[in-house]
Amino acid sequence: VQLQASGGGLVQAGGSLRLSCAASGLTFSSIGMGWFRQALGKEREFVAAITWNGGSTVYGDSVTGRFGISRDNAKNTVYLQMHSLKPEDTAVYYCAANADRWAERWEPRYNYWGQGTQVTVSS
Repeated sequence: VQLQASGGGLVQAGGSLRLSCAASGLTFSSIGMGWFRQALGKEREFVAAITWNGGSTVYGDSVTGRFGISRDNAKNTVYLQMHSLKPEDTAVYYCAANADRWAERWEPRYNYWGQGTQVTVSS
């Protein structure tokens, strides 16, 4: 199983970025996917998750209303669209594949993790 995250970079506060995560080696269309992030010196934090068919999404409190998770099962890819970025959004962002079909907040429910992509928001 491989999860390849991309799209990170340096952006000014108030800007936008879209992260992508391309999956291979698993039945992508049958599993829930999530995004987490870890800032330097902090614990990993839940960001967003989406069900197997994209029908339901959940978000962490700090990103609700600013971030959107989506997926394209034909491309085996999950996306994280980030708007109104803040310096406190600076972190390494990880995509993860769930153990089942649902949108899970709980980290132990995720079986597979990507390598992470750095997002840096300057003030």
